Amino acid sequence: MSEFTGECFCAEIQYAVRGPLGPARSCHCSRCRKAFSGAGSAYLPVDPETFSWTQGADGLRRFESQHGAGIGFCGRCGSTLCGLYQGQVVGVTLGTLNGDPPVEIADHIFVGSKAAWDHIGGTAPQFDAAPGEPVKRET
Repeated sequence: MSEFTGECFCAEIQYAVRGPLGPARSCHCSRCRKAFSGAGSAYLPVDPETFSWTQGADGLRRFESQHGAGIGFCGRCGSTLCGLYQGQVVGVTLGTLNGDPPVEIADHIFVGSKAAWDHIGGTAPQFDAAPGEPVKRET
């Protein structure tokens, strides 16, 4: 079984994901721009059963919305490490994975609300909202 590891900028908090990695996505909504301080988020959905904190979990800080969705970040360096849903890790940020894992952005979502200065490259499909909704952009 494959194991992939990741960590925050200061390396105080570390994690592992066991098993194959699925397709990644990039979200360009206004909430992700604020949470990730950039054009959006680049993240890898994970099954909570395959995820574990391996070091420094007590340093993790959480922000969760009233709907149970949120993020986990390092209380020391501020790196956003993961996406949360009802207290469980459901995704990891691609920038925190160690090495060069075999993963690519499969799609860009909420492109309809991206910042005007955000110019998306590559050939991954772009969706105005969430995948499966009727409007898809040509890349």
